[in-house]
Amino acid sequence: MSSNASAPRGSTAPAPLWVTAVGGASRLFGVAAAGMILLSVIVVCQMVFVRTVLHQSSVWQTEFVMYLIVAATFIGAPYILLTQGHVAVDVLPLMAGTPMRRVLHILGTLIALVFCGFFLYAAVPWWYETWVSGQTTSSIWRARVWIPYLSVPVGLALLCLQLLAELWMVLTQRAHPFGLSPEDVL
Repeated sequence: MSSNASAPRGSTAPAPLWVTAVGGASRLFGVAAAGMILLSVIVVCQMVFVRTVLHQSSVWQTEFVMYLIVAATFIGAPYILLTQGHVAVDVLPLMAGTPMRRVLHILGTLIALVFCGFFLYAAVPWWYETWVSGQTTSSIWRARVWIPYLSVPVGLALLCLQLLAELWMVLTQRAHPFGLSPEDVL
């Protein structure tokens, strides 16, 4: 899907409201993920300063950064899909004609959707158990783990919605499979 969800490349019809809303949420989560990565860099710098200059121990920084980077990965995944920022090997789609590209795209998206759906199905009770039990980390910081764990089902849910939006746009021929126009050939 094109990075412009309201008017995908090669499309004359605008995207429906739900596709635009999913794209907007994916962009918002992408900004949040970028903020999380920036915050983790700042915290690592603070930790280095505390340990090397002040000669004090760090209590919360390592865990905080670890959870923040994992959260940024899950929260940012829908944005990466939206902007096609993921690593892709386009040799086969570039060699295939437009009808075969559609088949490859639909098949690949369905496989990704099934995988993410199963992962989401397992992640919700996993997160819920930590929330209900009040589980904390074993460190001296004792952070409540349901907070960082929440990024897994939330990120996966939006990723599934983004996959559905992309699939719908290709099925209704409002977007080209793999973002490749019919003129893009190898």
